Amino acid sequence: MALLAYRDKHILSAQQLRKLSEHKYSCFSASLLDPLLQPWWNWLVAQTPLWLAPNLITIVGLILNVVTTLILICYSPNGVEAPPRWTCLLCALGLFIYQSLDSIDGKQARRTNTSSPLGELFDHGCDSISTVFVALSACISCQLGHYPNWLFFQCFCAIALFYCAHWQTYVSGTMRFGRIDVTEAQFSIIAIHLVSAALGPEIWLTKLPHFNCESRFLPIYVACGVDLILALRYTKCILTEGCGKNGSSVAGTSVLSPSIPLTLVVLPALMIAQKSPQNLFTEHASVYIMAFGMVAAKVTNKLVIAHMTKAEMEYLDWSLLGPSLLFLNQYFNCIVPEIWLLWFTLIWGTQDLLRYCAQVCLEICQHLRIDLFRIPYTPKGATQHPATASVSSQSNFGSSADKNGGSAHRKSKSKPH
Repeated sequence: MALLAYRDKHILSAQQLRKLSEHKYSCFSASLLDPLLQPWWNWLVAQTPLWLAPNLITIVGLILNVVTTLILICYSPNGVEAPPRWTCLLCALGLFIYQSLDSIDGKQARRTNTSSPLGELFDHGCDSISTVFVALSACISCQLGHYPNWLFFQCFCAIALFYCAHWQTYVSGTMRFGRIDVTEAQFSIIAIHLVSAALGPEIWLTKLPHFNCESRFLPIYVACGVDLILALRYTKCILTEGCGKNGSSVAGTSVLSPSIPLTLVVLPALMIAQKSPQNLFTEHASVYIMAFGMVAAKVTNKLVIAHMTKAEMEYLDWSLLGPSLLFLNQYFNCIVPEIWLLWFTLIWGTQDLLRYCAQVCLEICQHLRIDLFRIPYTPKGATQHPATASVSSQSNFGSSADKNGGSAHRKSKSKPH
């Protein structure tokens, strides 16, 4: 079904492609760490070859982040066993590389004059996947599997808050970053991995003096405080800053409409985990988080596309097939082993997400006449072909001018140029 869904029809309509071409990236940031990291990012992008495409930089960082997390998961699939120290160090390194590459892809786009709406979309898509693995790796590093409810809460909070960040962008038209936001969260998780690597994951099991709790609850409580602040900020923006007619979204739809796809992911995940007779989440925590994380990544990407094309968001999606089967299976007293359906949910959701993203990128590349992972390079002294110059000029849309150097990438937390 979904395997053939994108073969017979286009995902983006002609109107959506036209709106996408007119899209202007808008971003505001008050991040504490970004100004301090600018010299490192500027130096790093200066070492990057001009022939290296910005989107290729992004995808390499994502692959490294995912692979290092999967290695960690192999040693502690439920977050209960203590993973080897070197796996935590590897995760810290993978996340640092991803964060750095994710921060220079836009700068590289400006250097090579290849900024486009596709860059923004591609960056958000990679971040939606990375969020799942980053949150899961932090919980495993702290051995949070001993407290399954906390593990569920932290992972799905990260997934939901990432969705809400784009929800408020869909409503207000502007991506907003506070003083404590994405960069700060990423470096906090890097610090958690480094502590586990240096002192051993068992350090999180020790009791805090004067506090009747284990040391792993310190980052948990801090994360809960940050989650609450972000949730309140997103809620205020969504309810009061609609930029459309009568306070509606950029597409003129209700500001509350994006809550439906999010609910269709998080609520079934919670119900299935709590009512599973086979303790599905407790016994297979990592597979569970990844399975529902891929579904959440798909609906987040659809929200980003709805924002960039100023279109109404579709509520139902083929990626929800897996969660629906898990739910129905429980309703009929688990006539099929739940673990079979969980693996089906992961495999189905992953292939559906990848096929969807590939088709969208293909349609945008054809519309803008650009390549996804290649820069049309003109050697020095050679004359650039007029058509190439025209396409390059057409795809260089206004965007931010600092962190990602003027491309339409998510983490360029600065003023558009």
